[in-house]
Amino acid sequence: MDDYVISDDDYQYSDDQDDSVEAYENDETDYQLITSKGPNTQVITKESLLAAQREDLRRVMDMLSVKEQHARTLLIYHCWDVEKLFAVYVDKGISHLFAEAGVTMDKHHHSDSSFRSLIMCEICMEDVPIDEATGMDCGHSFCNTCWTEHFVVKINEGQSKRIRCMAHKCYSICDEAVVRTLLGRKHPDMAEKYERFLLESYIEDNKRVKWCPSTPHCGNAIRVEDDELCEVECSCGLQFCFSCLSETHSPCSCVMWELWAKKCRDESETVNWMTVHTKPCPKCHKPVEKNGGCNLVSCICGQPFCWVCGGATGRNHTWSSIAGHSCGRYKDQEKSAERAKRDLYRYMHYHNRYKAHTDSFKLESKLKETIQGKIDISEEKDSKLRDYSWVINGLSRLFRSRRVLSYSYAFAFYMFGDELFKDEMSEAQREIKQNLFEDQQQQLEANVEKISKILEEPFDTFPDDKVMEIRMQIINLSAVIDKLCQKMYDCIENDLLGSLHQTHNIAPYKSKGIERASELSVWSNKANNTGRIAEVDRPSGSGSSDDHKCSSHKRARTESVGGRGGAFFDLNLPAEFVDRN
Repeated sequence: MDDYVISDDDYQYSDDQDDSVEAYENDETDYQLITSKGPNTQVITKESLLAAQREDLRRVMDMLSVKEQHARTLLIYHCWDVEKLFAVYVDKGISHLFAEAGVTMDKHHHSDSSFRSLIMCEICMEDVPIDEATGMDCGHSFCNTCWTEHFVVKINEGQSKRIRCMAHKCYSICDEAVVRTLLGRKHPDMAEKYERFLLESYIEDNKRVKWCPSTPHCGNAIRVEDDELCEVECSCGLQFCFSCLSETHSPCSCVMWELWAKKCRDESETVNWMTVHTKPCPKCHKPVEKNGGCNLVSCICGQPFCWVCGGATGRNHTWSSIAGHSCGRYKDQEKSAERAKRDLYRYMHYHNRYKAHTDSFKLESKLKETIQGKIDISEEKDSKLRDYSWVINGLSRLFRSRRVLSYSYAFAFYMFGDELFKDEMSEAQREIKQNLFEDQQQQLEANVEKISKILEEPFDTFPDDKVMEIRMQIINLSAVIDKLCQKMYDCIENDLLGSLHQTHNIAPYKSKGIERASELSVWSNKANNTGRIAEVDRPSGSGSSDDHKCSSHKRARTESVGGRGGAFFDLNLPAEFVDRN
């Protein structure tokens, strides 16, 4: 533990250290490399949804030389997983690929259709003019009225994305152009609904794309390019887990966080408290709390009973016995009460610490306003130190590490309890792993509290030498905390969860903070004829958390902290990404 807890004696400011710090602050090579390869997450707005869908459609159309409607049918069947679609194409061939998805490429023409003026519809058994019947690629023809009613029924049943032919044992998917045309004649509202379902299938059926869970809904969706197990930030400011769509919760797995959130808001803990501290009256069965040392208690209904065993008794007792009652034999109820009491104390231990760090995070969020004032005052002074980005970086690091600490207690509650991994570890293994994790947790906690204390210092009133000393402390503590967070995540992934049979994955630790999704560009016809790409304007549903009055973890994207000339400071940006003067 002592290897990572930094004492005040460790900070000795010198010119050499200053040079190294400047190099550390200005080292943005890694971030430039990451940025150059493109973002891993993208925001899909209502305007850019069609462009995002056509990206995948174009890939399939170019690879298989098919029409857009057939490409969409193939992609919907494979849940918009282009790589999976191509894998089936390579492994099993194009015939199997088409047959499996219900795509018919060879049109069937009836040789005698040009010589007949009427055709019998096999659904309604009526003869209709040939121009009032429609045939699909599979070769089956029915009257337009039956087709239209079939489409309406399927859309109302929620099967609009894959409407099959009406013929018996025909699994071909109806031509979407025909569906649009026939619905548009009699049911334009259904045609519009069909179009919307086809478009939104890119989000509803695509495992790489999910709606932003903001409340009220901002209208955006998020697409991830690599790992689905990640934490992202929408352009509206909401940060959430992409896997389970709940608030960010790493290092907890999604299963752990779901159980923990339910436990915190459930009344089961109240029931546990009542089990430990009260006993039911044997007459009226209301819970009674003991407020004295005597084991002969009386309910408000007047019934006396023994607190030890809960049995009804007489009203009198001597120093050695209670009238009409004798108990002392072991009963299972006493064992259950002790177990409930132990479980309650264990829950309270982890919940109190989780709540303490959560409350600290909320209170420390107010530091940004205080730090803004301190920076303004410091910049007005005649000081040799003009760059205060180290304060901003330290504040960002404090926010990230505080959040990791709070969720680490929820992780520990389930990792070392009996709810999930009772049979996965022996008691000896559990104790060893718990000691390993708690050592790292305490190291991180000690340094987080230290940087929190230093950031609250009134550095705007200090002389330059003292400010330089604080600067070194914050920079060094930021680096140490980042290393400790990474070490804790590695321990969880490799030493704790990696050795279990159950699969519990966590979102990886990112030193630069939760990744903010970039807005997907769309092709702008209004720009010019050269095909310039224009950024999509944010829709009216998007905005900061203050506009929506959302939950506490939906924070505003930018705050005016630090820097002169109207510079902005974003708490979600990594420390090394903050723009300096």
